[in-house]
Amino acid sequence: MGISGASSTFETLLVTRDNGIVTVTMNRPSKKNAANATMWAELLTIFREVGTNEQDRAMVLTGTGEAFCSGADLGGGKSDGAPDPRANQSRLASMRHLSDVCNALARIPQPTIAKVRGVAVGAGCNMALMCDLIVASDNARFSEIFAKRGLSLDFGGSWVLPRRVGLHRAKELAFFADIIGAAEAERFGLVNRVVADAQLDAFVQDWATRLAAGPPIALAQTKRLLNNSANVTLEEALDDEGAAQAVNFGTKDTVEAMTAFIEKREPRFTGR
Repeated sequence: MGISGASSTFETLLVTRDNGIVTVTMNRPSKKNAANATMWAELLTIFREVGTNEQDRAMVLTGTGEAFCSGADLGGGKSDGAPDPRANQSRLASMRHLSDVCNALARIPQPTIAKVRGVAVGAGCNMALMCDLIVASDNARFSEIFAKRGLSLDFGGSWVLPRRVGLHRAKELAFFADIIGAAEAERFGLVNRVVADAQLDAFVQDWATRLAAGPPIALAQTKRLLNNSANVTLEEALDDEGAAQAVNFGTKDTVEAMTAFIEKREPRFTGR
């Protein structure tokens, strides 16, 4: 299904692949994995790479050390190559690049999991929310910190946040910009699961393994159908489901699933 070991050399990311699971780790621990220009460029590259790599069956996005991602590195300046957010000529270009990264993450057809330890704030919070699933350590902390920096939401926050928690909860989180703990994030519906920090790696590994073993074509179509659900009528959704199911019935994976059921064994999906 896939190969094991390290893959793709980056300056700010660690990327490994193991049996269909690609793990992307943001790696600027001294900055709590704040994203500078180099990291944004590298995230764009790896998200696009994963989205077109049939060997990658599930992606885990996480951060090294004691943080997921503390957002954009607004203090990076020229020393690390980050655009100066105060320079008029760079503002719009920088935000368009940020939008490209967000779109690339959202367009990954494979299931994605955010594994969150420590802080996930600002763009880092919304990066987690853009993943299909979020599993948080009990020490995780989340914030739409933008208002406290004199900024409005970015990295898709205005789109994904109300879809996660509803409009009024989204306004509460965005207007007050409070930092909330893992338990409150779970109560708000920001995350799928909260687990003890010592169990986080094993829990995410289990979910990622199960996803990587699933039927790639069917899962990708289910993801697309669910992501589009708020934008279509019931009639349109039913039409889309019918078209997706027709594709599924023409795959070898569906034949394999039926055969495995009859033979009382686990199916072996190949994405064909």
